[in-house]
Amino acid sequence: MPKYAKGYNQPVDAIPGRGWAVILAGTTINLCLGCLYAWSVWLKYLTDDVYMKAHGWAGALSAEQASNPKSMCILIFALLMIPGGKIQDKYGPTVAGSISAVCMGIGMLIAGTAHSYAGILWGFGVGGGIAMGIGYAAPVPATRRWVGPHQVGVMIGITVAGYGGAAFYVAPLIKWLIVSYSLSASFIVLGVAYLVVIGIAAQVLAWPEEGYVPPQPPETAATKAAAASVTDWTAGEMMGTWQFYALVVLFCLNTQAGLLIIGHAAKIVKPFLEQGFILVAAGGFMNAAGRVGTGKYSDIIGRDKAYMINAFVAALCFFALPAIIAAKSLFMAFTACMLAYWVYGGGLALMPSYTADFYGPKNLGFNYGLVFMGWGFGAFMPKLAGHIKDITGSYDQAFYIAGILLLVAVALAFVTKKPQKRGA
Repeated sequence: MPKYAKGYNQPVDAIPGRGWAVILAGTTINLCLGCLYAWSVWLKYLTDDVYMKAHGWAGALSAEQASNPKSMCILIFALLMIPGGKIQDKYGPTVAGSISAVCMGIGMLIAGTAHSYAGILWGFGVGGGIAMGIGYAAPVPATRRWVGPHQVGVMIGITVAGYGGAAFYVAPLIKWLIVSYSLSASFIVLGVAYLVVIGIAAQVLAWPEEGYVPPQPPETAATKAAAASVTDWTAGEMMGTWQFYALVVLFCLNTQAGLLIIGHAAKIVKPFLEQGFILVAAGGFMNAAGRVGTGKYSDIIGRDKAYMINAFVAALCFFALPAIIAAKSLFMAFTACMLAYWVYGGGLALMPSYTADFYGPKNLGFNYGLVFMGWGFGAFMPKLAGHIKDITGSYDQAFYIAGILLLVAVALAFVTKKPQKRGA
């Protein structure tokens, strides 16, 4: 009889300790991979000519050069989610997590020891991007196999909250390492730490043994019908449904709004708050909280309703931001930005849950990797917002565009329902 099964293929009453260990290991991995959100700390010193020359570098990088490693990392992260998901589905989460640990460790060591722009670009941009794409693809599918259908949103939210909340600890840690030791030391220390921590956490990730049945919700006609309708789709089958493309667009529209705030938060509040980093730090917390909170209420009211509520509230915030900034209302600006951070984080809990609900848990790693392309597509907005700011002197038009796109997302979420597999 399988170790985690109660009787023969009977559900357990609650997530077992082994399942909780997998969930927490996934959160730990994401707490390491989420250093991407703290890139602005490195950027500050990479563009400081006096500091760079004093620490053995040829000189400061330009603002564009210093931004490129992060851009490269995001691009490779999005692309590697697809093969990362395939590795997870075929070989298991431990293999994917272990590859991530090695790539993250080696990449950060290259960035720290090369003392060059090329070293940062290859080490953090390429090595870090590979590590994030493959590593991020492992915890979510592993978590899904341990939890019941009524727990998917909140447990996946907890798993991915680490990535969103990483900036809360890693930003001050990076600054302390840079100021106390050197910029190179910050990469080297984190590289060694991440190699060890991700490597250990990866060994904890595991699928349940065959025969395990996760906790089930109280039986009603609705829950029985939902349980009976769980069907696994291959990637090819999934891509043959229009709902797949709808999920990619929903991901993109949620992401564009969040990245607008994340990419420009300090500048948005600069007219009335010089210490813009306070907003960035608080945003890291809301980014993580939004993943757990949105995941929780999406389990109760449904993914579509949770998405529509989030997107509609965020749209109202974006439409109001021009007037709020003109009035120099710090409280209202802070509130609007925090809601945007929450909604952005919430999308990163909703979309894997959506994918699992629509296309089943068996091929979730690869399937979600394909849906995750929408996150990469959403990166257009920070660049567009910066362009608008350069031309007009304000972000107002960018806010209106983001708000309109969020209303489009509300309408799309309303009509996007679970696909039905022929013969299922």
